[in-house]
Amino acid sequence: MPRYASRGRATPRARPARCLALAALALLAPCAAQAAPPPGACALAQAPPGRALVDVPFDVVDGRIYVTARVNDAGPFRFAVDTGASGVARADARLIEALGLARAGSVANSDGVHTAQADTTRLRVLALDGLQRQDVVAITRDYNARQSEDAAFDGILAREFFADGLLAIDFPTRRLSFRRDVALSSAQPDTLAYARPFRIPVSIGPIAAEAQLDTGANVSFVMPAALHARVADAPVTADGRLTLTHGEVDGARARVAGPFRVGGLSLDDVEVRVSSSYPELVVGAHALQDAVVLIDQRAQRVAICDGASPAEATGGRQHDGS
Repeated sequence: MPRYASRGRATPRARPARCLALAALALLAPCAAQAAPPPGACALAQAPPGRALVDVPFDVVDGRIYVTARVNDAGPFRFAVDTGASGVARADARLIEALGLARAGSVANSDGVHTAQADTTRLRVLALDGLQRQDVVAITRDYNARQSEDAAFDGILAREFFADGLLAIDFPTRRLSFRRDVALSSAQPDTLAYARPFRIPVSIGPIAAEAQLDTGANVSFVMPAALHARVADAPVTADGRLTLTHGEVDGARARVAGPFRVGGLSLDDVEVRVSSSYPELVVGAHALQDAVVLIDQRAQRVAICDGASPAEATGGRQHDGS
C-alpha cells in the first residue's frame, strides 16, 4: 500500500501506484452503479408467493380453468378464468337466479365473428381470495345451455379482473396467483410484448404470426384457413364446427407438424381447428397444459414458460372471443 511522508504527501515512488488505484476505481465505479438485471420471468414464476393477494388451486375441465369466488358476500361460486373475454366478469343465468340479481342494462358483445346485444347485471362485490372488485358490470346469459354438467360454471373472471398486477397460471401444479409487488419488464428476454390483449408473437415452423392467448378456448389452436395453407402440407382431415358465444362457424380438424413456439413452449404434431370464418390465430387452453402463463397488463407483457415436457394437445372449442 502507498507510504506517506510526515507532512501527508505521497512519496515520489508511491504517487504512480496511487494514480493507478484511482484510475481503477474510476473504471469500476460505473459498473458498480449499474443495477443488477431483473430475474427472468420464468425464474420469477418459480418464486415463493410472497405478498400474493391470490394464491389458490384450480380445477381443469376440458383444458379450462375453474376457481371458486364469492359474489356479494355469498358463495362460493364456480368461476372460469378466461383471458379471451373482455371486461371484468360474466354472470351465468344460474348465478342471477341464485342471488336474485336484477338486469342493469345491455351492451354490444362480440365473440370474434358475431356481435349481439347482451344483458348486463351489477355485482356489488366479486372476490377471489384476497382480490376484490366492487360495483362490477357483468354481461349475463345462459352460458351453460351447451355445457356438460362437469364444465358448468356460475360466472367468468375476465381479463380486466386481473388488470393491475401479475397473474400467474401454473398449469402443471394447477395453482393460480396474483400479486402487485413484482412485475414483468422489457429487460427480461423471456417476455413478450403485446398491444392488443393478449395478441402475442408465435411461430409455426419458419412462419411468424400473431396469436390471441385465450385460456377460455378448449382447443390447442384455432387457425385461419389461409394460414393453415401456408404452414401445413397435409389437408384438413375432418369437418367440424366451432361453437362461439353467439353462434357457430366452420372448424375442420387437422394436424400440423410445427413446431409451434409460444414463448418458451414448443409443441410438435398438434391438432388444430381450421376455420375460413374465424379471423385470427388462437392459442387455446389445451396448448398450455404444461406451461406457466404470466400476464402483466400494467407492463403489457406476457411470459409463457415451459413447466414440463410439451403436451400432446387435442380438443374441441367453446370460445368467448370478446
